[in-house]
Amino acid sequence: MGESIGRFQEFREKMNQRIMDSGNLEIKRFFALDKNAYKEGALSAQTKELLGLVASMVLRCNDCINYHLLSCAELGVSDAQFYEAFNVALLVGGSIVIPHLRGAAAFLDEIREEAQARG
Repeated sequence: MGESIGRFQEFREKMNQRIMDSGNLEIKRFFALDKNAYKEGALSAQTKELLGLVASMVLRCNDCINYHLLSCAELGVSDAQFYEAFNVALLVGGSIVIPHLRGAAAFLDEIREEAQARG
């Protein structure tokens, strides 16, 4: 697993578990709402994850960007689809999105390299 990808996933899982172990019902409900929002429905899960990716880029949340990149890749989003979504984020968010676009492109490269190494 790519070093950045592994660190990201390990930290996310560890801290999500820590947060859930707090027993706070409202936090648990919010996490469930977030998870359920990306399930198949009138919009495909792939489309919903791409929407989440664009929103995350515009809001400039690198953790969210990485999460949605991984989710989209697992759902089979092509590079062409990613870059069209990146373009929408850039158009909506303006030039302030460019540093996050760079980071997204680098993380996507890692995702693709890891997938290729797995065969």
